[in-house]
Amino acid sequence: MSETLLLLLAVALDLLCGDPPRLPHPVRAIGAAYAGLDRLADGLGWRNRLFGAAGVLLVAAASAGLVRGLAGLPLVGWLAGLYFAYAGLALGGLLREGRRAARFLEANRTEDARAVVAGLVSRDVSALDADGLWRALAESVAENANDAFVAPLFWLAVSGPAGLWAYKAVSTADSMWGYRTPRYVRLGFFAARADDVLAWLPARLTVGAMWCAAWLLGLGRAVRLADVRRDARKSASPNAGWPMAAAAWLCGAAMGGEATYFGARVIKPIMGPPGAAWNAARYAKLDRMVVGAGLLFAVIIIFLAGLYL
Repeated sequence: MSETLLLLLAVALDLLCGDPPRLPHPVRAIGAAYAGLDRLADGLGWRNRLFGAAGVLLVAAASAGLVRGLAGLPLVGWLAGLYFAYAGLALGGLLREGRRAARFLEANRTEDARAVVAGLVSRDVSALDADGLWRALAESVAENANDAFVAPLFWLAVSGPAGLWAYKAVSTADSMWGYRTPRYVRLGFFAARADDVLAWLPARLTVGAMWCAAWLLGLGRAVRLADVRRDARKSASPNAGWPMAAAAWLCGAAMGGEATYFGARVIKPIMGPPGAAWNAARYAKLDRMVVGAGLLFAVIIIFLAGLYL
């Protein structure tokens, strides 16, 4: 299968089908591997940077090797390669869950919305009111425009399904271990830094795609790139703040503020116009912009793949 056709089919399947909830997903296997290594680190007393780095490298290499091996099988290898390319993208599922939460919030079904948002974010949402749930939802969708689609598609185009799943292994490690808590500050150090490096360029490409999509769809406000850059740099993450700041300014609603992670209260920096709250109309604008940005980036990356690969 040509690289261009692989990219095209993977994007189409993700947007049309999302992640079928009843089928096993490779990320669950990777997550189980890290959970096992987490327990092993406890048992051996090795909750340190060296063990964390070795664990991430081991899981990433095993993931890439398994995908490469299956994709190289005769007769069924092309199908395996397509499946892993498609399974590594998650924009379709993200948008569907986001829309479901938005419908619940519009219908004042706060508890139903809370259950959906809890599955999309790592923060504690148990005490959030409707305004807090709107904000948490918007932050998750904006950040994951990169993490769930642009970055995986970038690495799929650059290094094929095997490289994509090496990246996904690092990203999964960061989502499980990359916290500055006493338990993970050392074990997750390498995972967090590796993910920062691998997502650095895609995060900034996401901002460009959002900006262009907002302009093409007539959604954009008079926003200065300097404002986005200033707010993005407030984030503790070198990457997460970029798509969040861009979405906040382009949609006209603030992100950041108080949040609770693992029982600890955190005050996140404010991004976007202060005091402007998220609501159904602003979230609908974000949804359209993320769809447009994803499609625009996909078209460009598939076009470039056709020229150079």
